[in-house]
Amino acid sequence: MARTKSPKPEPAEQPSGEEAPNAVWFKPVMFGFMLLGLAWILIYYISGGSLPVPSIEAWNILVGFGIAFIGFLMATRWR
Repeated sequence: MARTKSPKPEPAEQPSGEEAPNAVWFKPVMFGFMLLGLAWILIYYISGGSLPVPSIEAWNILVGFGIAFIGFLMATRWR
């Protein structure tokens, strides 16, 4: 008799409206962006504007908020 392979079971589908959980790296990266943005702004204020990038002066604040904002955008996708 010839043996036939049994069909592979279909992966379980998520109920409608639910999505799969995030990857393991997602949460540390999200919080990392938030903390890096906060650290950037704090370093700028504590150093009196001489760090982290002295040539862009007050734009350092916008850079810090931009980095933190990436983390907050990731938070909207956190499951």
